[in-house]
Amino acid sequence: MSPSPPADPADAPTRSGDAARHERFTALFDRTHGPLLAYAVRRVADPSDAADVVAETFLVAWRRLDDVPGGDSARPWLFGVARRVLANHYRGDRRRLALADRLREQFTEVAPPPEPVDRTLLQAMERLPPDDRELLRLVAWEELARDEIALVLGVPRATVRVRLHRARRRLLAQLAALDGADPPPVVQRAAGAGHVRSGWADARPGPQEAR
Repeated sequence: MSPSPPADPADAPTRSGDAARHERFTALFDRTHGPLLAYAVRRVADPSDAADVVAETFLVAWRRLDDVPGGDSARPWLFGVARRVLANHYRGDRRRLALADRLREQFTEVAPPPEPVDRTLLQAMERLPPDDRELLRLVAWEELARDEIALVLGVPRATVRVRLHRARRRLLAQLAALDGADPPPVVQRAAGAGHVRSGWADARPGPQEAR
């Protein structure tokens, strides 16, 4: 079964000639999509990129259907469009690689190696649900305030406060289980240090809570 033409908001089927237009596009797709996909596959590293190139090429063909020549000339015309799509793809790849190189150069400055963390603490963290782990990491590693964490997670600040309290209690319970002791008391923030004694920072209060 041949696919429908690419969706384009500007091409709502309102004219009497739309049926003929769809029929022509379907015939063009059936006749050329195989050679066009082979053309793209031989020019990219990832086959999924080839599928994207072909899809974009046919989107251009749909928008410019009146410019597509008939007969055997349609295929080389589509190859020309695909060539330009590929050029954009290569430029995007080069930009991504250049940006990645720049980020790698700054990696040790932006994300220095983490300080050693107690092995028991790591084991306790691994026993927590993924949401608890992410919440505690946003506090300890990214040093985000509760308002900021709320934006990251897309939840109200009050929800962050409740979840953070519960995550800390679960972490303390897991630490106690690993140590074979009674659950320790809630760890308080070290004065002026910004980190709790266990090495996990408390979330900074938001602007409204700081008042």
